[in-house]
Amino acid sequence: MEIINISGYSLINLNNVNIVLGKNGCGKSRLIRTVEQNLLSNNPAFGKAKYITPERGGSLIYEAGIEQNLTDSPSWLPDTRRNNQYNQFRQQSVVQYRKLETLILREIERGKRSDHAYTFDLYVDKINDLLDNIRIARDDTTFKIYQKGDDTELNAGMISSGESELISLGIECLVFSKECVPNKDNMLFLDEPDVHLHPDLQVRLMHFLINLVEENAFKIVLSTHSTAILGALESQHNAHIAFMKSGQTCLEFKPITPVYRSILPVFGAHPLSNIFNEAPLLLVEGEDDERIWQQAVRSSNGRVKVYPCPTGGISELNDYEQEAKNIIQAVYDNATAYSLRDRDDSDGTIDDILPVVRLKLSCRNAENLLLTDEVLSKLGMDWAALQAGIEHWLDVNTAHPNFLVMSGFKESDFDRMNYDIKSIRNDLVGITGSSKPWEVAVGQTLAELVADNSIDFNKEGSIYSFLGEKIINNLIP
Repeated sequence: MEIINISGYSLINLNNVNIVLGKNGCGKSRLIRTVEQNLLSNNPAFGKAKYITPERGGSLIYEAGIEQNLTDSPSWLPDTRRNNQYNQFRQQSVVQYRKLETLILREIERGKRSDHAYTFDLYVDKINDLLDNIRIARDDTTFKIYQKGDDTELNAGMISSGESELISLGIECLVFSKECVPNKDNMLFLDEPDVHLHPDLQVRLMHFLINLVEENAFKIVLSTHSTAILGALESQHNAHIAFMKSGQTCLEFKPITPVYRSILPVFGAHPLSNIFNEAPLLLVEGEDDERIWQQAVRSSNGRVKVYPCPTGGISELNDYEQEAKNIIQAVYDNATAYSLRDRDDSDGTIDDILPVVRLKLSCRNAENLLLTDEVLSKLGMDWAALQAGIEHWLDVNTAHPNFLVMSGFKESDFDRMNYDIKSIRNDLVGITGSSKPWEVAVGQTLAELVADNSIDFNKEGSIYSFLGEKIINNLIP
């Protein structure tokens, strides 16, 4: 689905749930507000459009004057909400609750009389499912608020801003779902629904919206800079994402690819720029690399601060780097992420694609770190003793499946920095006599490293020379 040239704005490749991700001030609100305001007058294929403003003030109380304004002027409610702030939004939501009840009762009258389980209470329950500590219950006028557990009645001023937000947004979205015009495209535009909501509540709201869209015939365009919302979408096949830069007027939404599904939970764990910078993303090739760096973080007691994310191999790493770049630029201020690849058969450095700093091992593969003096010491072995152990292993294991690879290692003059030892890494650990997994030994060693001016990056057999100066300077404190 596409919305083309609505007052200069275009939205391409829309799905059921569509996320506009961008920093404050990039124009997200202006875009969705303008499209909503002009959509119906420009395209008869659309039935209903609704915009929900980002700064939703007020209290969850009924005010007769609000309802009178809605009755006197159908355009009053949408007109008041096309500002970034409205200080009686929640009072409007309470009146909308009364409208929701009327819509449901009319729906029952039209065709659901025989379904005795279908009542307005089903919709009250949907709102209550959003709430942890309170619940709402039908009242003669609108609803009352109670403490869960002991049913103490609470006034609207006693509940948290997050609880007020969830009740208000739940009402607004349910009303819209019942106002949709059959056989036409209906669009709900949500402007930063994450405001005032804890990240856990943002995730709960997204699940509510996803279920609501699946049950009803409408689509959502939602603007945000919340990574918690991104994380909530990682398993959704009917959600698309667009990254907006300042001044952009045409947004092309993209599916949530396997790349997104892998990295979105990482960004969901980092809702703020300063938190992301404290433990930046580290894209690695595979699960072995992930285990190494997870161990380094644990063993360093947080001194090594990265968030490793496997990408499935070197062939996928470029795609992950590009998508991480897009998300970081759209969400965070002055943030940096890292990627780490094996050197393999290549030589030389690799250019960064900022804000992603690209790192490459100086040794062939991560497995070669096992053979450094520091890791061997962690395994209770030194390099000379390991070479002697390999000689003995070759004498007694001539029929071993890995004999030719181990023999080739010896014939390379034990080139521990450049020889491919992937297939014999476990055999080498066995020769040391240690039961410790090689990834654990490497990770524990990384946790003890210190970056300072005394490092000799040319020292043969040192883990510093195997890692290289760029990795040490960026990942090791």
